[in-house]
Amino acid sequence: MDHLKANGFRVKSHSVRDPSEYRARYGVPDKLGGCHTASVEGYVLEGHVPGREIKRLLKERPTARGLAVPGMPRGSPGMEGPVRDPYEVLLIGNDGKTAVYAKYGN
Repeated sequence: MDHLKANGFRVKSHSVRDPSEYRARYGVPDKLGGCHTASVEGYVLEGHVPGREIKRLLKERPTARGLAVPGMPRGSPGMEGPVRDPYEVLLIGNDGKTAVYAKYGN
């Protein structure tokens, strides 16, 4: 959440018992699950999505459900440290299919 705040987003946090319930509500396939689910201006964000890609999403406004970074890749926002794994930010289409929106560390 610090990363989002540093990128100018207001963040309201809610701890929930079953995060998969929220993924289902927002139409995020289980295989894209991360440790955080958020919504911003009608889009869902799943996992450690970089602020830069959220800003791009809000500027471009594609017809889609939102963005996901599956799992918890080392080096993604909130997972900083000496090891950085390559990872992809995926655009989740309204049909649940994904396309690569951005690549990091590749």
